[in-house]
Amino acid sequence: MAIHPVEFRYGTPEMKAIWEAENKLQRMLDVEAALARAEGELGIIPEEAAAEIARKASTEFVTPERVNEIERETKHDIASIVKALAEQCEGDAGEYVHFGATSNDIVDTSNSLLLRESIGVLRDKLVEVLRVLLKLADENRDLVCMGRTHGQHALPTTYGMKFALWADEIHRQIERLDACRKRLCVGMMTGAVGTTAALGEDGLEVHERVSEILGLEPVLISNQVVQRDNHAEFMMVLANIATTLDKIALEIRNLQRTEIMEVGEKFDPEKQVGSSTMPHKMNPITAERICGIARVIRSYVVAALENNPLWHERDLTNSSSERIILPEACILTDYILKLTLDVLNNLVFYPENIKRNFELTGGLIMAERLMAELTRRGMGRQTAYAAVRQCAIEANRKGMNLKDVVLERQDIMEHITEDDLEEIMNPETYIGSALRIVQRVLEESENWL
Repeated sequence: MAIHPVEFRYGTPEMKAIWEAENKLQRMLDVEAALARAEGELGIIPEEAAAEIARKASTEFVTPERVNEIERETKHDIASIVKALAEQCEGDAGEYVHFGATSNDIVDTSNSLLLRESIGVLRDKLVEVLRVLLKLADENRDLVCMGRTHGQHALPTTYGMKFALWADEIHRQIERLDACRKRLCVGMMTGAVGTTAALGEDGLEVHERVSEILGLEPVLISNQVVQRDNHAEFMMVLANIATTLDKIALEIRNLQRTEIMEVGEKFDPEKQVGSSTMPHKMNPITAERICGIARVIRSYVVAALENNPLWHERDLTNSSSERIILPEACILTDYILKLTLDVLNNLVFYPENIKRNFELTGGLIMAERLMAELTRRGMGRQTAYAAVRQCAIEANRKGMNLKDVVLERQDIMEHITEDDLEEIMNPETYIGSALRIVQRVLEESENWL
């Protein structure tokens, strides 16, 4: 019976396939095969033995069932794989399996292969999210909306600005992932304490050749493990990505509030149910799921950081937690990337509410513009600020429109006309360089993609 939600509720088939037990076993067998090939080429083991080991290093021959059967006796996963592979090899080839290696050479190098695959999937989805955000920025570059700071109405902005801002951040996350991959996905075949002693003078050549066969950079130095600052960095990159997605989803959730309702998730009233008791509910459940899972992904950072300080050349405390956090972090990050794509590709806009929300403060949101215009027309900046602030306080206290209060102020109106005031109070014409800023992002994105 399935227990963990990753088994039945969360995750995509492509990412789950990477971390599925048989694929993990195959990647460890790939490392054993690369080791045998390297040793055969260098004359450390017979070439025919190396060829036989490489041929049998497949889950077609070394099955998860047999490995598990052996592990129940040995209590050691890598020793079980070595024995299962050796017993499949013909002749005396099995005698040469795993020569000169320690268990973590296999574990860390195979994890690099799994993480490389995972990063490929994650990167593809990040690029998809980036493309969708750039498209939304382009399509909505001049859709003026209410900007909010501290949860309060501030000044007009555009939806083009919102989407372009997120696109720029996603681009930085792609850069971080790329930079992290170079340090994380490395090969290691350096033996029990990192000295390659069991392989003698050929140790470094074997280490480098194994990595070359697997398409990895050989780690420059290790002890018994690839140092876990690399894995901690990866986990922090995933947490950072998750937090960006959390930010996007949180803004969409806020904008879908009943009293705001400017944009929101698509809801299918013919099929979808919002609540088991309230028939009217249409909840932003996908965005909420993104925010909730992002919290779990961020929590893995602590374990990843604590996996770096190990006793002396190595202990086993990192192993058990990494069996959990590496696959889960990859699977869950990939999953919320998919959810983000679902939300963004089906985003619903409510233009009438966007326009309505401009009017909620009775023109108070245009106070800054009025103050700036008065300063340009000869009133001192401090004087203009004080005068407009007095008008704003009065309008707010009396429930009046700011424009009507200003019209009664002779000290203000001697600097502007009623027609000027009408234009000043139009929020759709007070967006500064927003259009140019979005255009700059769109132009720069051609280099990103």
